[in-house]
Amino acid sequence: MITTLRADYHNPKHGADIVSMIRHYAMDPMGGGEDLTKDVQNNLVTGMAKSNAFTILAHDGDNAVGIANCFWGFSTFKARPLINIHDVAVHHNYRGKGIGRALFTEIETIARDQGACKITLEVLMHNENAKALYASLGYSGDYHFWQKDMT
Repeated sequence: MITTLRADYHNPKHGADIVSMIRHYAMDPMGGGEDLTKDVQNNLVTGMAKSNAFTILAHDGDNAVGIANCFWGFSTFKARPLINIHDVAVHHNYRGKGIGRALFTEIETIARDQGACKITLEVLMHNENAKALYASLGYSGDYHFWQKDMT
């Protein structure tokens, strides 16, 4: 049975699950195809704990099978909080089983409970599976995501 929960960044099991799922995502072609450095692996959870992040984990029993990392922001046009979904990943063995929907259900519940005016996310233009899921959940957009690497 698949369950979801809001991760506790001070819980070692949750921290290990976050690192494991983000490594899985990073090594996937949609995540860039490369593992996280040891430095990132060692500092990911403590860094998130110091930020305005929250994480939803999906489990099958004790095994992490899905993750959504989110950050609180603020809409200057609505003068209300917003949530940006930064990472969404489902373990490749569990795709197509409703885990992405379950993660979004939890995020939307938190958004409503906290009075958020919207939820934002980025998606690669060629990630058709993700775009289909997001559209089926009522998300839309045609923005282009730009970035400048500062490392």
